[in-house]
Amino acid sequence: MECRKRKGLTQSQLAERLNITDRAVSKWETGKSLPDSSIMLELCKILGISVDALLTGGETAEPEKPAPPPPKAPARRFSGAKVRRCLALLLSGGLLTGVLVCFICDTALTGGLTWSLIVAASAAYAWVLLFPAAALGRRGLAGSLLALSVCTLPYLYGLSRLLGVREVFSVGAAAAVISLPFLWAAYAVFRRRGRCAFSLGVLCLLLAGLTACVNGGLHLLGAAPSPDAWNGMSVLLFLMAAAVCFTWRRDGKEP
Repeated sequence: MECRKRKGLTQSQLAERLNITDRAVSKWETGKSLPDSSIMLELCKILGISVDALLTGGETAEPEKPAPPPPKAPARRFSGAKVRRCLALLLSGGLLTGVLVCFICDTALTGGLTWSLIVAASAAYAWVLLFPAAALGRRGLAGSLLALSVCTLPYLYGLSRLLGVREVFSVGAAAAVISLPFLWAAYAVFRRRGRCAFSLGVLCLLLAGLTACVNGGLHLLGAAPSPDAWNGMSVLLFLMAAAVCFTWRRDGKEP
């Protein structure tokens, strides 16, 4: 009776699990009869005691086997920080090697530094943009966007001087000034809401607006023809994608 109560069982519940009547259980507990040998093992298993304790009236419960320790997770050979450091080193070393090779080839072919300066400026611009993201991962995206905002106009100006084409700076600067606010807006949305259907919908809306603004700006500068049906089609596709993202539901929940 004491073991049954410790298990939180009533006489009826114990009898039901043993496929007998609760009257038989009552007779056991009042000493009027003994459990049949055919159900003794099952009874001991339910009460958590040994057969010896049941027969001798002992109070000691059958000791429970200790649970095996959880398996250890396999050690990760490379952490995220090490991978990012390796990527940053590979990026820096690859760009530097490419620039040095171009310097050597340019000097050997032309006797000086001519076209290799364009490669060097482009490589430096790419390094400034990509290094924060490569070294810090997601935390470096803001640094990459900041570098893009600060370095794009000086890079375009230097490139136009090296190429001797003024339109490189005028047209490129106009496109950059139009594009940067859209990029910052997309970064702010993903930073606040995370990767979800709503963020993708806002991104598609921003891309639709960016496409329309760039096409219109380039047309006003005379660098592109007037927007045609194909330009309108691209804007329409972005708007349709945004509508799909905003109405998307997963398992009946909001995105």
